[in-house]
Amino acid sequence: MKLRVAVLYGGRSGEHEVSLRSAQSVIEALDPGRYQVLHYKISKEGKWSPRPIVPEPRGNDHIDVVFPVLHGTFGEDGTVQGLLELAGLPYVGPGVFSSAACMDKEVMKRLCLERGLPVVEYVALNGPHADAAAACRHLGYPMFVKPANLGSSVGISKAADHKQLEEAIATAAQFDRKIIVERAIAGREFECAVLGNGDPQTSVPCEVIPSKEFYDYEDKYILDKARCIVPAPLDEQKTAEMRRIARDAYLAMGCEGMARVDFLMEGASGKLMINEINTIPGFTSISMYPKMWEHAGLPLPKLVDRLIELALERHKSRQALRYTI
Repeated sequence: MKLRVAVLYGGRSGEHEVSLRSAQSVIEALDPGRYQVLHYKISKEGKWSPRPIVPEPRGNDHIDVVFPVLHGTFGEDGTVQGLLELAGLPYVGPGVFSSAACMDKEVMKRLCLERGLPVVEYVALNGPHADAAAACRHLGYPMFVKPANLGSSVGISKAADHKQLEEAIATAAQFDRKIIVERAIAGREFECAVLGNGDPQTSVPCEVIPSKEFYDYEDKYILDKARCIVPAPLDEQKTAEMRRIARDAYLAMGCEGMARVDFLMEGASGKLMINEINTIPGFTSISMYPKMWEHAGLPLPKLVDRLIELALERHKSRQALRYTI
């Protein structure tokens, strides 16, 4: 029998359209000889089509495994993962805690710091803040202002002075109650793909060269002018360091299945810093997570096979756990 794979896509986030594109790539990569694809589209208003997944064990017997391709809020933040845990279904990607913790940029930074991993200096604000300038003074201008729980650079602004900082905070506050303000790093941007459960593997990194001042949503998905170089033009020592940090961050956050670790490298010092960890990275035609694995000899159809295998392996190991005395 073919494995019945429920692909979840769309969703209630600013990354709805990106999710549709990623899902299309995943669906096309699923071998029709091995898999039966079940489409689950979630509208921007949160309506499921053709029907919702039921949050109870054995309530979805027509599904063998779920492949969430939901970026951002209500998809990458542990909410859908919690639904799938209640439903007792195997699913691709990290679990509830890892998804939620990686999605929250401030929590991710705190947990990485606890493991001695390098992150960009930051201040966390709870919504629009009258004393934001004072709280962020030690960072120095320019600064980046971000919603704490969003991806694809949605709601991110760069502030060069006090007025721009206030405007950037107001913009970010439209998307999240928690806001992150970071020291702007003058340097280079890199990404490293991680794959696996208990013993994850890392790809060679890629370098992202934005066509604009920084790699924002427009540059990622609309202009089609940003360049990505695989493998990144780095010496062996720096490449090895980046791969080690990516793996350590993945394990520190309790990730399983997949994640993409994004880095900044400061031009003046050459220091590597973790920027973000994406637990459902993009799978669009321009997304770097599948491209990095393709460079490693794992084309998208094989990558999708492996992600499903990892989901089933984790589910099998969890079935041995006891939940009652």
